[in-house]
Amino acid sequence: MKVGIDTFGCNHGQSGIGSYIDSISRNFKNSDSLKVEFFGAEIDRYTYAPDNNFAFTAVTLPETLSANRVWHIFRCNRFAAKQKYDVVIYPAVVNYLPYTFRVPGVIILNDIVSETLAKLKFFDRFRFRHALKKADKIIVASQFIKKELKKLGIKQDKIVIVHCGIDHSLFYPQNITDGETVDIKPFSIQKPYFVYASKMSSPQKKHCELVRAFTEFKKRTGLPHRLVLAGSEGEYAAEVQKAVFDSPYAQDIFMTGYFPPESMPSLYSGSEGCVFPSVNEGCGMPILEAMATGVPVACSKSGSLSEMAGNNVIFFDSNNIEEIADAMEKMATNKTFVEKISKDQIAWAKRFSWEKAAEEILQVLTQVVEKRGKKRKSKT
Repeated sequence: MKVGIDTFGCNHGQSGIGSYIDSISRNFKNSDSLKVEFFGAEIDRYTYAPDNNFAFTAVTLPETLSANRVWHIFRCNRFAAKQKYDVVIYPAVVNYLPYTFRVPGVIILNDIVSETLAKLKFFDRFRFRHALKKADKIIVASQFIKKELKKLGIKQDKIVIVHCGIDHSLFYPQNITDGETVDIKPFSIQKPYFVYASKMSSPQKKHCELVRAFTEFKKRTGLPHRLVLAGSEGEYAAEVQKAVFDSPYAQDIFMTGYFPPESMPSLYSGSEGCVFPSVNEGCGMPILEAMATGVPVACSKSGSLSEMAGNNVIFFDSNNIEEIADAMEKMATNKTFVEKISKDQIAWAKRFSWEKAAEEILQVLTQVVEKRGKKRKSKT
């Protein structure tokens, strides 16, 4: 089986879906029965799983979104057939999908579908929904996304849930107790602190609500805790910055901007807990990574988070400032509770691994290829 993996739209491995594909492919191994080949812009030749020596075919296109759309709609199938792929993985949805799938296609969908559709113009919404219906399989990260696809009329037997994994060689309990600061180049972060790692991309990330809750927590307790907002500045950054500026505890709120993914385990491990108020998460991977490090996690009940966290975190209503402040106070003051929940979270997080996710995805790919093969035989 020869598998093609489309890298267009994955931001050269630096986006969430780019990191996902890199993590999955590191657990694929070329063999007599499996050949993996990436294709995309020349710049990605050494981006994804270079240790596995996978083949890479560069596709020369103008660096514009419209050029990428046109290529995927009109030329991608021809390219896939020429490369003799048995099946193609399409991880960057919306703008990087064929209109039909003459070569079997599997879509990876980790985003909230309703939010994705809301951002699209009419033609792009139509094209996206059409591609979802024509794909051989759609791999989703949660039951929550599957339910959204059901509302769009996508056949349920076409959808397969494969939960995201955790790199347990990076995310594991680390006892960072020495010193008053956690040094994570280029940052030196004063302890104690809570952390929220998410791009400031929309009001649904609830950064402003968290800032107000942190202000309430500080007023109520007088504790020396800080709040670390680790994430790139997106479309909603100005509103978050204003909320921080308006807080009487602005000096205790640290906005890092882009934070190196490889440093996230140390950031979590040195914290008093992860507070994750976002209500539009389709995957829930950040809370799983925090749980794996053994720090307490408090998060929203919305999206996929309740599904991914089980009963092992503190849940709150992200629109209820008092509830979020209560969760922070509990993490900061109730040490007996923190010890118990941390042990439960570590055990829960062990259920998720990239090895398991890769194995399940390979099973899906194999089923797709076998099914297409049977259809061809029946026609002849």
